[in-house]
Amino acid sequence: MTLRSAILGTGSALPVRRVSNAELAETVDTSDEWIVERTGIRFRHIAGEGESTSTLAIDAARAALESAGVDARDIGLIVLATATPDQTFPATATRVQTALGINDCIAFDVQAVCSGFLYALSVADSMIRAGSAKKALVIGAETFSRILDWEDRATCVLFGDGAGAIVLGAEEGDRGILATKLHADGRYNDMLYVDGGPSTTQTVGKVRMKGREVFRHAVVNLASVLGETLAEANLDADDIDWLVPHQANARILDATARKLELSPDKVVMTVDRHANTSAASVPLALDVAVRDGRIKRDDIIVLEAMGGGFTWGASVIRF
Repeated sequence: MTLRSAILGTGSALPVRRVSNAELAETVDTSDEWIVERTGIRFRHIAGEGESTSTLAIDAARAALESAGVDARDIGLIVLATATPDQTFPATATRVQTALGINDCIAFDVQAVCSGFLYALSVADSMIRAGSAKKALVIGAETFSRILDWEDRATCVLFGDGAGAIVLGAEEGDRGILATKLHADGRYNDMLYVDGGPSTTQTVGKVRMKGREVFRHAVVNLASVLGETLAEANLDADDIDWLVPHQANARILDATARKLELSPDKVVMTVDRHANTSAASVPLALDVAVRDGRIKRDDIIVLEAMGGGFTWGASVIRF
C-alpha cells in the first residue's frame, strides 16, 4: 500500500474586527462599488490589540486538532507559512508549539507569501512520507494589515488578516495528497513585494504591487500549474469535485475556472468575506467548505495559489 499524507481535520481563525468597504471608504479614497467591481471583496478582518499572527495560528491549530480528534501531544511536526511573523526570529511555529503544550517536536516557518501554505503542505507531506513525523500541523497565518500602506488604495483594500490550519496524518491507501507542483520565478520581484527588510532598510516595509501585471501572470500560471498537477495525479478537470483557490481576486478565480472549463459551482470562494489573507487564504477557504458540508470524505479537491516572488503551486488531494 502507498503511504500518503491525509487531511484529518481543518480549522481557521479570524480577528474580531470586521471592516466593510463602506467603513474603509471613510478613510481611503475608494468606494464599495469600486472595490466589489474590481475584486469581489466586501469585508476583511483586521487584527487588533492582543491579536497577532501567532494568536490567530494558535486558534486555527486548536480548531483543526479538535476537528481531527487528535491530541496536540501526538503532533510531531509544525510547519507554519507566513510573511508576517511575530518576530524576525525565532519561528512563529515555536510559539504555536508552546501554546499547544508540545514540549518537543519539529517546528519551523516557511515564507512564500500567498503560495506559502502550498509550500508548507509539500514540505510536511515529504517529511511524513520520509518518516520524520506521523502527524503534522500545517498552518497559514498572516497579519497583512501590519504591512499595508493605508494611503495606497491599490493595495490596502485587497488584504485582510486570518489563519487556517490542517492536521495531516500518515495513512496507507488512496486517501491523501496525490500530487503537488511548486514553482518560483524571481525575475518578477518588482511586481509584488515589500519595500523593506532587516538587511536592507532595517524596517518592515510596506506592500507594493503592480496589479495588472500580477493579474495577467496569475491567470496564466495558475491554469498551467493546475493542469500540470492534475496530469501528475493521472486526473483531469472533470475529476475535480472542488477547487479551493488562493482568495486574491474574484476575477482571477473566475478566469482560472474558465481556462479549466470548470463550473463556477465547483469553486470555493471566500474572498468576498475575508479579502486576501495571503498564506492563510487557502486553508481558511478549505475549512469554510469542510464545515459547511460542501467538501466530503473522498472528494477530489485541488488547492492552488500564486504570490509574490513570483511563487505558485497546486496540490491534488483525495479528501
